[in-house]
Amino acid sequence: MTQAPQSNIHDIKIDPRNLGILISVNGKLVPRAEAVVSVFDSGFILGDGVWEGLRVVNGGVPFLRAHIERLYEGAKSIFMDIGLTPDELVQRLFACIDANKMTDGVHVRLMVTRGVKATPYQDPRVTMGKPTIVIIPEYKEPNPDKFRDGLSLHTVNVRRGAPDVQDQKLNSHSKLNCITACIQAANAGADEALMLDPLGFVATCNSTHFFIVRRGELWTSSGQYCIPGITRGNMLRVAATLGIPACEKQFSLYDVYGADEAFVTGTFAGLIPVRVIDGRPVRNPLSSEAWQGAGPISRRLAEGYKALCKAESTRSL
Repeated sequence: MTQAPQSNIHDIKIDPRNLGILISVNGKLVPRAEAVVSVFDSGFILGDGVWEGLRVVNGGVPFLRAHIERLYEGAKSIFMDIGLTPDELVQRLFACIDANKMTDGVHVRLMVTRGVKATPYQDPRVTMGKPTIVIIPEYKEPNPDKFRDGLSLHTVNVRRGAPDVQDQKLNSHSKLNCITACIQAANAGADEALMLDPLGFVATCNSTHFFIVRRGELWTSSGQYCIPGITRGNMLRVAATLGIPACEKQFSLYDVYGADEAFVTGTFAGLIPVRVIDGRPVRNPLSSEAWQGAGPISRRLAEGYKALCKAESTRSL
């Protein structure tokens, strides 16, 4: 039986305002209860599509261009024509946000599937018409207790696959390996799964990117077995601005267990510290103290990232 994580990265307080939101379904704004797609849709039948998670800050979206570029790059890689120019898609995005009078504290799920099929079959040639584009904006803020309490991670046996099987850089609707990893971690009583690459080096988590701090240096994976995370990349930018040595490299669980600090990143929650990994408390190996909250470098990065989000929130490409 799956145990409910105590402090999952996506743990939120349900906002009653979301019951009255308007959702964009192929450009039509409809109430939440009426926001539906066909059972013949490629996304429902096969998980055939790409998506982005976005934050709304001061009425704009931080790093908007990077998100839209990643969406179109993913669509191109699977031979899918989104059917709108990037500018047209951004206009549709903000038409939905503005219709809901949203300016802050909002998370948006932007999804594009290959469209409706004539019959439940995988061949894209039986797809009829244009892609399905759905935009769901919700009032959604991360639980502040997560930054105080930290997360627990569990290393799972579900690997991030090689690119000749399914390229892990693709932010596709097909997330079954990550879901399986998430379930395995939850069954172990953890909040998030730590996943390894085919060679056994640390890759990423099931829904976030993973960082450690060792002796004043910030480490994250090589990036070859995870999506090109926008928060991940911007955290490296912030580190450079703050003069914190940072690198993308291969490293093993041995390096993780000896880390001074650890945290995960994602568009939804920004930076969340990790307090324990595979039963081992995250701490300086030379210190007798175990978890004391986010470490000094993690805190500097979290504040720097928040400032960057505000500075680079925009409504246009």
